[in-house]
Amino acid sequence: MAQILGLMLLSFFITFILLIPFIDFLYKLKIRRQKQKTVDIFDNPTPLFDKFHSWKQGTPFGGGILIITIVSILTLWSLGILNVSVDLWEVFVILFTFISFGLLGFYDDLKKLVNGKGSPFFGLRFRYKFLIQWILALIIGTILYTQLGYTFIFIKGFGLASLGFLFIPFAAFVIVSFTNAFNIADGLDGLACGLLLICLGAFLVISGNQLDESLGIFIAVLMGSLAAFLYFNIYKARIWLGDVGSLSLGAVLAVIGLLTGKIIALAFIGGVFVIEVGSSLIQILSKKFLGRKVLPVSPFHLYLQKIGWDEPKIVMRAWLLGFLFAILGLYIAFIR
Repeated sequence: MAQILGLMLLSFFITFILLIPFIDFLYKLKIRRQKQKTVDIFDNPTPLFDKFHSWKQGTPFGGGILIITIVSILTLWSLGILNVSVDLWEVFVILFTFISFGLLGFYDDLKKLVNGKGSPFFGLRFRYKFLIQWILALIIGTILYTQLGYTFIFIKGFGLASLGFLFIPFAAFVIVSFTNAFNIADGLDGLACGLLLICLGAFLVISGNQLDESLGIFIAVLMGSLAAFLYFNIYKARIWLGDVGSLSLGAVLAVIGLLTGKIIALAFIGGVFVIEVGSSLIQILSKKFLGRKVLPVSPFHLYLQKIGWDEPKIVMRAWLLGFLFAILGLYIAFIR
């Protein structure tokens, strides 16, 4: 445990020291949110979103690049020098998820810079991004199935359920769902990062209970780096993750849940993310098949803004709800 806490502190210190020059670097490269009217996945304008986010123009994004770089290097360095048992395929699938989804997000961020002016669409179109997410998620699911032998899910009250080959699309569904859930939640300063920090704390407890040292090291390093980033990301944010960070972090949370075998617990530990993506999914399906909106507005945090809640109030209460969900998820994970 001392090694885990030491790595967390080291990761925090390194990230914190590098973030200030990194923010200045982003300003020099003009990697900042530009004045742009956004649209939804149906290419329809989103005036309410623009109303609450117009003041954030000029804030640099791309913090995920620094987090991915530091966490990946520090994780490999730690596993190399510490006397811990390492499952190479487990480490590979974690870092592959982290980096591959980060690269997808990086491309999306580049598109935002290229077509940020004079174009009605902001970034990579959702249908292309969604397709690539599924391709990457199916690759990850295949590795989990063929190399790590994951075929079962554990359901309280029923026991182990063998999915066989169907574990691959199931795992892909979990990964794509949490990738987009995190991306949707990353709309308010500090909201997604704070919630993820709580989720990772819960899974650090689970990985410690399972004596999974390599997973515990990755989680600890990620928590330290994320905590340092959160210092600069809370209201009013000096830097944002960008899609390079939000896609990679959402996907890696899902993979951590899959590696621990606590899928049901994952749904509760990440309960606020589930609410966010659930509200958006209901709205999308209602527009697609009913031709109208079922909810006044989505995702849920945007609805709270609409009825007059201040952004810091929404974030603080979401963190509190996330903490309660994490406790519930841990209870489900450990109850006999």
